[in-house]
Amino acid sequence: MISLRNRAPLTLALVFWFGLETPAQVQPASPTKTQVVMLGTGTPGPDPDRSGPATAIIANGAAYLVDAGTGIVRRAASARRKGMEALEPTALRISFLTHLHADHTLGLADLMLTPWIMGREEPLKLYGPPGTRAMAQRILQAYEVDIKTRTEGLEHSNRTGYKVEVHEIAPGVVYKDANVTVSAFNSHHGSLRAYGYRFVTPDRSIVISGDATAKGDASENCHQCDVLIHEVYTLNSFEKVSPEWKQYREAFHTSSKELAEIAKKSKPGLLVLYHVANPGCDQARTQEWREAGSEEQLMREMHNLYRGNVVAAHDLDVY
Repeated sequence: MISLRNRAPLTLALVFWFGLETPAQVQPASPTKTQVVMLGTGTPGPDPDRSGPATAIIANGAAYLVDAGTGIVRRAASARRKGMEALEPTALRISFLTHLHADHTLGLADLMLTPWIMGREEPLKLYGPPGTRAMAQRILQAYEVDIKTRTEGLEHSNRTGYKVEVHEIAPGVVYKDANVTVSAFNSHHGSLRAYGYRFVTPDRSIVISGDATAKGDASENCHQCDVLIHEVYTLNSFEKVSPEWKQYREAFHTSSKELAEIAKKSKPGLLVLYHVANPGCDQARTQEWREAGSEEQLMREMHNLYRGNVVAAHDLDVY
């Protein structure tokens, strides 16, 4: 793992498309090596050190994004400044949403419009659960004044790069090109329709859980994958919260103990912890409660429960 955090710079209309797309810390000199860039590892909480959930898979010099949390394009630009050429804002063209919770989609307007403002000409290809189409359409409606001004005014912006090709998906192969095959699988996240994704490139297999309980299908889709990226909360914090928050966590999220069992079964080469949320405890103001949900506590629990290779991700870490 290498971190980019402290490295020096190196139509209004929507277009709808269905079916498969058929014709993409770091060692930027090796574009064919598949890399995982953690653009955002945060939660709904406004942590200034963590952008909202967003992950980039870089395969053969092309970027494939999963989720669009707050700050996604600026995090991508930061990685680009430090050598990740594939994350040039105008190259952000393909994205997959795990589900439609706000913390995973607040950056969607940014992803749709900022790369276009910077010169992207291709519509954004967007894959996600039912409801993705309506969300994208309403974002464009919300920004119709901006779009009209930029396309008809003195900026002379192109009339294609702000559009969105929306693919509302079901489990199975949802995207395939020369660099990668992407399959969606069911994640269990309370009452929401939610998916995880498996990326297979010529040299690596990468699985992202999205937000999910242990009832999701991440384990079956990893089966000795190279990298498993999974959400988690600490057992220590679980013991401190109210019965109502316990019920919520069990319906929406995965404990460190449950994740250890998933990892033991699926045997990933590397387990990456992200979206470390401790609902009911994160809102507390006492030092004791903050420590109960801290990264240090999480890693203690994981090392006690799981003997495999495991890391806690931070924004701009690269694997």
